[in-house]
Amino acid sequence: QVQLVESGGGSVQAGGSLRLSCTASGSIGSMYTIGWHRQAPGQQREMVAIMKIGGITTYADSVKGRFTISRDNAKNAVYLQMNSLMPEDTSVYYCRARRDIISQPSWGQGTQVTVSS
Repeated sequence: QVQLVESGGGSVQAGGSLRLSCTASGSIGSMYTIGWHRQAPGQQREMVAIMKIGGITTYADSVKGRFTISRDNAKNAVYLQMNSLMPEDTSVYYCRARRDIISQPSWGQGTQVTVSS
């Protein structure tokens, strides 16, 4: 499995921005899916934004228009630009990658994002 390391989390005020980065130990160019999930205390982990092979991008309704996922295959990295942050975006954000449809996904260790009102 590929190793994933997230960075870029922190504390911001509502309306602010953060950019999360996820660096993979191997090539991400042929990953079936790669993207971001989040989990708030006491809540289930939820999908935030993912990119599927072929360029299909999916966002959670709650972040559409505010968050943008992008990737740099040369750097084996995927990013999450988060704008207009709201307190309800406070969560641990996890990078997730899946090599193909039958493989178990790989997860990063998570990075904390805290948005204060």
